[in-house]
Amino acid sequence: MLLAIDIGNTRIKCAVFNNSDLLEHFSFEHSKLENCINQILLKHPQCKDVIVASVGNYAPMDFENLKTFIKWHFLTHQSNFPFQNKYATPATLGIDRMVLSGGAVLMFPETNRLVIDAGTCITFDFINSNDQYLGGAISPGIRMRYEALHHFTARLPLLDTKSPDSFIGDSTAESMHAGVIYGVLNEIDGFIEQYKVTNENIKVILTGGDSEFLAMRLKNTIFASPNFLLESMNQIFQYQTTND
Repeated sequence: MLLAIDIGNTRIKCAVFNNSDLLEHFSFEHSKLENCINQILLKHPQCKDVIVASVGNYAPMDFENLKTFIKWHFLTHQSNFPFQNKYATPATLGIDRMVLSGGAVLMFPETNRLVIDAGTCITFDFINSNDQYLGGAISPGIRMRYEALHHFTARLPLLDTKSPDSFIGDSTAESMHAGVIYGVLNEIDGFIEQYKVTNENIKVILTGGDSEFLAMRLKNTIFASPNFLLESMNQIFQYQTTND
């Protein structure tokens, strides 16, 4: 069994896998890393391997106090991924984006893939049918847009995410909701349409913390999976076990 740990910008997410089956998943704050991981491993003693992907400043030494009978696998830019990285600055490509791209290649072979991760940031990653990673885009996520409106203006309030009643906001709050939510939806739909113009037979994958909120509101047909990054880590572990 495998424990996958995704250390994101905002929270840490984990999942326990038995081969391809996701048995249980967890989410907690960064400050609870050591305690929560130990509890998960105690609950699932069959886990003998742990794979870690981190976009933060964590290093293998940060896990030294955790259970020592576990074999730890840390994903880095030197890890074996199932695609050719054609990014102009490959060392700057986030590990989370590499994991998502690797998962897309392994789960959707022989097609073009666009992976959209709607989290702290919204990232777009394109991998063609030849398994070449070509790049994508990065923009502010939903929460970041609300916070920017509040922090960089004198009077606009800090709002929680809410689906607007109309694209024409009839109050300041509704105007902010319309601007943020419809702005994100039109942005994502617009990117998808642009990719479709130049790439036939494209699989669009939506994941991240806001994926469920956005999936039912997008015009385009997508494959939505909030746990796609963790599932990708499991797929990459199996790929590396076979190909290393």
